[in-house]
Amino acid sequence: MALDGIVTRAIVHELEACKGARINKIYQPNERDIVLHIRTQNGNAKLLLSANPTYPRVHLTDESFVNPAEAPMFCMLMRKHCESGVIEEITQVGMERIIHIRVRQRDELGDISSKMIIIELMGRHSNIILTDPSTGTILDGIHHVTPAISSYRVIMPGFAYTEPPQQNKLNPLETDQEQFREACLLNSEEPVTWLVSSFSGMSPLAAQEITHRARPAADTEGLPAEKDCGRLWSAFSEIMDQIRNNKFTPMAGVNGKGKLVFSVIPLTMLTEETKSYDTVSHCLEDYYGDKAQRDTVKQKVSDLLRFLQNERSKNIKKLDNLNKDLEEAGDADKYRISGELLFASLHMINKGDKEVELVNFYDEDQQVITIPLDPLLSPSDNAQRYFKKYNKYKNSLAVINEQLIKTREEINYIENLLQQLSHASMNDIDEIRDELVQQGYLRDRDRSRKARKKKKNDKPTLHMYTSSEGIEIYVGKNNLQNEYVTNRLASSNDTWLHTKDIPGSHVVIRSDSFGEDTLQEAAQLAAYYSQAKESSSVPVDYTLIRHVRKPSGSKPGFVIYDHQKTLFVTPDDQLIKSLPNVIKNQRN
Repeated sequence: MALDGIVTRAIVHELEACKGARINKIYQPNERDIVLHIRTQNGNAKLLLSANPTYPRVHLTDESFVNPAEAPMFCMLMRKHCESGVIEEITQVGMERIIHIRVRQRDELGDISSKMIIIELMGRHSNIILTDPSTGTILDGIHHVTPAISSYRVIMPGFAYTEPPQQNKLNPLETDQEQFREACLLNSEEPVTWLVSSFSGMSPLAAQEITHRARPAADTEGLPAEKDCGRLWSAFSEIMDQIRNNKFTPMAGVNGKGKLVFSVIPLTMLTEETKSYDTVSHCLEDYYGDKAQRDTVKQKVSDLLRFLQNERSKNIKKLDNLNKDLEEAGDADKYRISGELLFASLHMINKGDKEVELVNFYDEDQQVITIPLDPLLSPSDNAQRYFKKYNKYKNSLAVINEQLIKTREEINYIENLLQQLSHASMNDIDEIRDELVQQGYLRDRDRSRKARKKKKNDKPTLHMYTSSEGIEIYVGKNNLQNEYVTNRLASSNDTWLHTKDIPGSHVVIRSDSFGEDTLQEAAQLAAYYSQAKESSSVPVDYTLIRHVRKPSGSKPGFVIYDHQKTLFVTPDDQLIKSLPNVIKNQRN
C-alpha cells in the first residue's frame, strides 16, 4: 500500500500521544526531511517529517540521522518559530494525505504565538510548509513552488496558503449504505477502479482488499448485479468501521506479484506469511528502512560516480598506452644494433636507398637482416637516426616504469573511492568530496577562506559498532575517516583490520583485550564494508596499530603494515545489522 488517507489517519491517531510534547531540537538531515526531537510524557522521541518525492511519510523514528555541518535556511526558520514550542494539535484534513501540526511558542517579546506545520504527502508534489494560522500566510516551504511552476498554488514566503485542489470524492467514513449502493449501481467500472476513483484516501491496495472480501465463492467478473454491490458494501462497511473506531492492525507482506506491501488493515488476500507490528511507526520504519536515504544518497552521489568512473577509464587507457610504450622501449637494443651495423657498412649504402640487407654480426647465427632507411637522409644520418631512437627509448624506460606505478596507484585509489561510495551516507559523501577537493581533483565550491579553514579542521564522522562482548569497534567508511580512525583515534595496542589486497574500510578494535567473538565480528565488518561484500571466504588481515604506518606522500587512506595474521570470513548481513551502531557526527 502506498501511504494513503487510511494510513495517514492511523499515523495521526498514533501521534495523538505527542500532543503537549515540547520540541527540544529541530534538524534537517537533507533537503526534504525534517526531524523534530520532542519530549513527551513517555520520554524523548524523534518525529520524522519527510517530503521525499518517492517515500513521503510522517512517523516516530529510532533512526540516527547525520546532519549537515550548517543547518539549511528552512531548518533555521523552523527553529526560530517552533523550537521550544509545544505541540497543541495534530489533525488530518478529511481523508486526504495532509497533516496539520499546530505549535504554540513564545516569541522574542514573550508573547504567545501559534504556527502551523503542514505536511502534504503527495508523491512528487510532497511538501512541508510553515504557516502563520492567524493570517494564513506562508512563512516558507521546504520545497518552493514559484508562479512560473504553478499559477494556482504558489508555495513561497509571503503568499497566502492555498489547499491542494479538491478531488470531489466521497469521504468513505461518512458514506452510508444508500449512497454507496447508488454510486455502485450507477458506475460501470471495475470494482477496484471505481473504489479508488470514488472515495478519498483509498489506495488500490485497500480497494483490492475490499473487492477480495466481497468476492463470492464462485468468482465472477465485473459488477453486473445488485447482489455484488451488496457484497462490496458489506466488505467496505466492515473495514470502514474498523478505521472509524481507530482499530488499526499494522502489517506487511508480499502480494501476488511478489512485491512487499504494508497496510494498517488486515489483508486477507495475502497468501504468503505476513508480519505484524505494534505501531504504525514501526511498520513504516521497517518497510521504508533505508530506502529513502539510499535514494537520496544515490541522487547526490551520481555526479561523483560519473566523475570517478571517467577518471578510472582515462587511467586505464593511459595504462594501456604506457604498456605499449614499454613494449616498444623494450626493443631499444634493436635500434642500437641497427645503428652500429649501418656505421660499419656505410660504404655499402647510397643516399636514396629505402632499405639495406646486412649481416648481423651480433647474432650467433650471423643472419642477414633488413634495415629500413630514409631515402632523404645520407647513410651516416640514417645511422644517427637509429642511435637517437635507441637513446630516446633507453631514457624513457625509467619514466615509463615510474608512470606505470603512479597510474596503477591512481586506479587503485579511484576504485577504493568507488567502493566507499557504495556504502556512503550523506555526510560520508561530503567528506569524500572534501577529499577530492584537497587532492586537486575537484574545484572547491565554497570559496570562503573561513569556510575552507573550518572544513579543513573539522573531524570526520565516526561509525562505532559494539561487539557482543561490549567492545567498541570503529569503521572508517571513507579515506578521511580511515586516516582519523587509524592514525589519530587508535592506540598502539589496538587491533587494526583490513581486507587483504581488496579495497575496503579500516576497522579498529579499541581494546588490547578481547575474545574471539569480537575479532570475528570486526572481521565481518571489514569484509562487509569492502569490495568483496558479496563474496565468500574473504581474507581479512589483522595486526596491532603499531605495525601500521602511512608512507610519506602517499594517497589518503593508504597504509602499509606487517606482523599480520589472516582469517577468512563470509560477510553476514544479519550479523552486521544485529551489532549496535552509533554514528558520531563530530561536525555538529
